[in-house]
Amino acid sequence: MKNSIFMFYISHFLMYCGTYLLCKNMAKDFIKWHVLKVKLQEKAHIPFFQQQEIWWCSIGVNLGYEEDGKNDFFERPVVIFKKFSKDYFWGIPLTSQKKKGKFYYQFMIHGRKNTALLWQLRLFSSKRLLRKMEKMPDSVYENIKKRIIEMHEK
Repeated sequence: MKNSIFMFYISHFLMYCGTYLLCKNMAKDFIKWHVLKVKLQEKAHIPFFQQQEIWWCSIGVNLGYEEDGKNDFFERPVVIFKKFSKDYFWGIPLTSQKKKGKFYYQFMIHGRKNTALLWQLRLFSSKRLLRKMEKMPDSVYENIKKRIIEMHEK
């Protein structure tokens, strides 16, 4: 039954795109992401997570300047900024690229340079969570909270 629903979804998605070749040659692999997204939706196990943790998260293929995931699972490290329930949280994507400005926050963990993309704070489903990396130090988490509040007030 799940397979037939899956095939129905994919066939309609391909019709929507026009032709497979058109989609296949696009710079971003939306089809591969949509196939994975269906699998994530059917995911039975939802991992236990807490605020302040950093997880590998399937953030997908996104539009415009929104941060994309990488590799086969379209994944990127994400800070659990605010947990609302076992199903949803606000997350902030991270990058190893050095970025400066009021919408970024640079920090180090275990000698690794990271930048929190504060302007990309958004709601995520916990079904997107893949693997826990580590817990962010209290001081770094508190500084990120302060920066988010400052962004909101200005």
